[in-house]
Amino acid sequence: MKPVHRHSLLHALFVLGVGAATCVAGQATAAQADAAWQSSTQMVLVVTPDWSADHGVLRAYERDGNVWKPAGEAQDVTVGRAGAAWGVGLSGPQSDGPQKHEGDGRAAAGVFRIGQVFGYADHADTRMPYQAMQMSDWCVDVDGSPYYNQIVDAKKVGEKAVAGSSEPMRRDLHLDGDQRYKLGFVIEQNPQGKTGGGSCIFAHLWKSPTDATAGCTAMPESAMRGLLAWLKPEDHPVFVLLPQDAYRRLAATWHLPAPGKQP
Repeated sequence: MKPVHRHSLLHALFVLGVGAATCVAGQATAAQADAAWQSSTQMVLVVTPDWSADHGVLRAYERDGNVWKPAGEAQDVTVGRAGAAWGVGLSGPQSDGPQKHEGDGRAAAGVFRIGQVFGYADHADTRMPYQAMQMSDWCVDVDGSPYYNQIVDAKKVGEKAVAGSSEPMRRDLHLDGDQRYKLGFVIEQNPQGKTGGGSCIFAHLWKSPTDATAGCTAMPESAMRGLLAWLKPEDHPVFVLLPQDAYRRLAATWHLPAPGKQP
């Protein structure tokens, strides 16, 4: 799948993913685009049936030259209970669908960096940066807070800073043994904490195959462990979530795997 345009949107996405200073109207210089394309070789892709679906299929891909090749088996996942909406990520503003906002119960659609891995144990089998969560760790979902959309330690920032947040990172200790955050990773949606843009979007373990989420992507523990063992920070992995129609429309432009060729 050779790139057709040197200034393609996906090239621009990957430029952002490795820290380019500016990217005007989704464009990047050819040199930046080529460098970014060569350094981004892992993708976690979730496709849902439509904007209202609370479930989808996850596939992992590795880029070999200019071709995305499957890495592992497809996996059913659950997503936001209200479906999906365009989030704030690397893909820039989109207008052909609902827009993500705080508390809407929708998963974030678009292209996003994969951030740190987190969990209940001291260590995890992954090469990605890992943070062991403690009872005092919270993801702040209080819109307007200076810590909005950040994972913070209440012992360091103060209890008042996390007051009103509904996202304890040790759900097992706060919520009757809940195991959903036993292992997961941050999907870097709205990384700058844009007011009302949505917060605390993760990939984590599911409660069951039929339980949707508040906006995250959830899967069985075996699938999560497989992903985490595979992900490599030096490959600048990205997370992509799209409803089927948007995926079909954008796959060629964004140089995603061809929809008809998915295993």
